[in-house]
Parts: sequence; structure tokens; C-alpha cells
Amino acid sequence: MLQIYGIKNCDSVRKAIKYFKAKNIDYEFVDFRQTPIDLDTINRWLEMSDIKTLLNTRGTTYRTLGLKQLDLSDDEKRDYLAKENMLIKRPVVVFDNSIIVGYNESEYLDKIN
Repeated sequence: MLQIYGIKNCDSVRKAIKYFKAKNIDYEFVDFRQTPIDLDTINRWLEMSDIKTLLNTRGTTYRTLGLKQLDLSDDEKRDYLAKENMLIKRPVVVFDNSIIVGYNESEYLDKIN
């Protein structure tokens, strides 16, 4: 079953949920705040995507932590994703051993429908 990872009050997550409901596609929603994403999951996602896509460099958490100034390696960025799930770009849609990061309706059409 398709899984949508994110937080309830994120506009992109809400748009993804609305999209899949409209297409009658079953999904399971996993809220980062209630079910933290661990390093093993982050590593699996990074096998299907890259750190630049998965790390949300435009969010408040990234700025608050001052990560741009730290000049982190990819491994350090990965570790931060596991420690601070709010750094993960949302939503992460997981299906058939693939992921789509961020709201992308055209990718949903191409890969999921």
C-alpha cells in the first residue's frame, strides 16, 4: 500500500492526500511527529533518491539550526534527517520500492496511476 509521510498541517501533504483521495488510491498516512522516521528508513529512501532532494533547505528548521553555515557532508546531513525529521522535504510518497519527494502531481500521474 502507498504511504504518505509528512505532517498534518503541511500544505503539500494535504494536497497529496487530496490528490490520492480524488483518485481513489488507498494510502496510509505516517505523521513524522507521532512516528519519528529512523536512520534505517532514511537510508532506504536515500537508495531511491538523493540527499539534495530529501533535505528541505528552505524550511524554518534548516535555518534555525544554521545548517548552511556548518557545511555538512552528505553523511552528516543524513544523520540530521534522522534526528530532526522536520528537515525532510514533504511529503515523501512511498510505493512499489520507489519514492516521490515533495508534491508532484505529474510524477504521481506517471508513476502511480
